[in-house]
Amino acid sequence: MTIHQLDKLQERLGYSFRDISLLESALTHSSYANENKRSGAASNERLEFLGDSVLGMTVASLIYDSEPELPEGRMTRLRAELVCEKSLAALAVKFGLGECMLLGRGEEKGGGRSRPSILADAFEAVLAAMYIDGGFEPVRKTITEHLAPGTDWREPENTDHKTSLQEFIQEKPGQTVSYHITGENGPDHMKLFTVEVRRNGSFIAEGEGKSKKEAEQSAAKAALAVLSR
Repeated sequence: MTIHQLDKLQERLGYSFRDISLLESALTHSSYANENKRSGAASNERLEFLGDSVLGMTVASLIYDSEPELPEGRMTRLRAELVCEKSLAALAVKFGLGECMLLGRGEEKGGGRSRPSILADAFEAVLAAMYIDGGFEPVRKTITEHLAPGTDWREPENTDHKTSLQEFIQEKPGQTVSYHITGENGPDHMKLFTVEVRRNGSFIAEGEGKSKKEAEQSAAKAALAVLSR
């Protein structure tokens, strides 16, 4: 990264760092740090860890303040939608984080500058750097202006509960979701299906519907309600 790139990035972020080394650290991938240990380069992993919590707290606060009547379950699902890897990677692209990052040779050749997981982690690391440098306010300003502008906080009628559940559960590595038909009742023209949804093989909730897909959506919605308590 160059001084010019860092200056441009700060312009895009709308924030000027007092300690520019924090921003540099936020843009240093572990692959680069491992290849340059003698230089003392530190990866952005610790900042990413902090940034994940800062982001979650800021988004939760924003949702809480923006819609006082929103139920807890919808607040939890909305937060998961806003802070998922896809959303964060898209913001990283918007700010041009990929072109500023320090990557190891292998990651560079393997397309690391456009890898969603690397970009999402870098965005969280940048938020942590902003928080350490200037507190919650610049982080809240960035998220309000770029992550959640114009968000409809209400539950849309056509919500894809299966996708929401998948994203919610996969916030933690190693988690899987599966659906299992446990009942099928009624005549052919009036079938009623019962479906269980399980996390890592363990029962969470069940739902019913006139089709398998409808029953799966119902089960996913019930599971989200259970997990959001």
